[in-house]
Amino acid sequence: MDFWQRYRAIDARDPRFDGQFFTAVRSTGIYCRPSCPARTPKAENVTFYETSAAAHEAGYRACKRCLPEAVPGTPAWNLRSDIAGRAMRLINDGALSRVGVEGLATRLGYSSRQLNRILSHELGAGPLSLARASRAQTARTLLVSTSMKLSDVAFAAGFNSVRQFNDTINEVFALTPTAFRATAKPIGHHGRQGEATSLTLNLPYREPFDTGIFDFLAARAVPGVELANSSSYTRALRLPRGNAAFTVEYDAGARGGALTLAVSTLDLHDLPVLLSRVRRLFDLDADPVAVDEALGSDARLGPSVRDTPGIRVPGAVDPQELLIRAMIGQQITVAAARTALTQLSDAGTRLPEGHAGHALGLDRLFPTVEEIAGSGRELLKGPQRRIDSVLAAAAAMACGELDFDYGDDPQTLADKLLPLPGVGPWTVGYVAMRVIGDPDVFLANDAAVRNGLKNLAAAEGLPADFRNVSPWRSYATMHLWRAAASKRASASAPRERSMATGEAPASQHRPRQQRRAGSPG
Repeated sequence: MDFWQRYRAIDARDPRFDGQFFTAVRSTGIYCRPSCPARTPKAENVTFYETSAAAHEAGYRACKRCLPEAVPGTPAWNLRSDIAGRAMRLINDGALSRVGVEGLATRLGYSSRQLNRILSHELGAGPLSLARASRAQTARTLLVSTSMKLSDVAFAAGFNSVRQFNDTINEVFALTPTAFRATAKPIGHHGRQGEATSLTLNLPYREPFDTGIFDFLAARAVPGVELANSSSYTRALRLPRGNAAFTVEYDAGARGGALTLAVSTLDLHDLPVLLSRVRRLFDLDADPVAVDEALGSDARLGPSVRDTPGIRVPGAVDPQELLIRAMIGQQITVAAARTALTQLSDAGTRLPEGHAGHALGLDRLFPTVEEIAGSGRELLKGPQRRIDSVLAAAAAMACGELDFDYGDDPQTLADKLLPLPGVGPWTVGYVAMRVIGDPDVFLANDAAVRNGLKNLAAAEGLPADFRNVSPWRSYATMHLWRAAASKRASASAPRERSMATGEAPASQHRPRQQRRAGSPG
């Protein structure tokens, strides 16, 4: 977007652009979200910034009226596969707290000096400033949404000291933490003696929001590890400092549809990581209006988009787990994959007695790659070649030979995964959709995609690979899976199957050397 496109967006107070850029006003010294209800500033007083960190660096403070930190993130970090986009995905996942600037730069293949120069040029702020802005946003959420002690808020947001926390909040928001807390009523509460026994937070997102993502997760939920229905998702998860149990719930009765995150038994230092991964899992930083506009222009997808606005692409809370699930789900139904994963979950660590997860119906964590490599052969059933492939991938991840995460781009991901036995283009594309949030994956050789196409209106002259809706083909894939599922639900023949709901027709399997399509795991 150029200057005048952005200026028209703020003049229209368009909430679609909240979080995608920030408006700094020289005459007031503040920065706002695009939908700020204040009077539109004169164009000559306006500077637009890609990130709130850049506005901080330029000396602006956050608007107290529109709270620009209380917005969804930008979808640009998934759209961009350059160093800036890859770095932002890792920074949002808490990489700086774990490995520092040097470790982040090494992960991206650059020196720390080069990385700082690239990010400063592209985003207006270096990695430390970007991480600082992310911590300020987490702190803001906790201050207005919980009754946690201020010291706990500081460490939960990722600050190294209470003094650093106080200084940052005062600098960014021109308020002390105590004064900031007084601006809103808490919706959650915090346990005693520094343990987050109950923590409830609102999850901002851009409307519309299709709740079908809950059904997608429910069909694949592994008993004991996950529970889900059409409006909630619960699971136990391993995080850098410990284990957590959380529930994401959608309340259709609330104004605009409220999405909340309830967390139990969490090491507070892990909260930023959990928030980032939950947002990725539910694709909450997407721009559904832009996606629907592009997909709706395709005659084949138009009716589906009108019926299902705001469709989301599910992400992944653990990249290694997602690869294992995808490999097990290849060439079998989702129901069969769920059974296999349930058996495999016996290798996972059991939650200790008294863990809050038990009250939620959870009793274990999904097994680590080390646990799978050690015990998987006794637990997995099916073709020996698939078992060997899964165990080989688990062993490669366990020893560090295979290392991929949110910071990869589609090409580096393919370079790492394709050499693995049992992994082909379908697997790589599916992992790219869900781990790095690649919005432009079209799984052309997927049986459910082909079945979904048959259930859509015919259209002449449109490309079979849907390149006309790029860069949103991952969302087109989700619509096709939904169409395949609808076809199966309305069909009376019991043998008609759809990988979108867990059943892959054997007649559509490719020859052994070419088999790559599988059920979405």
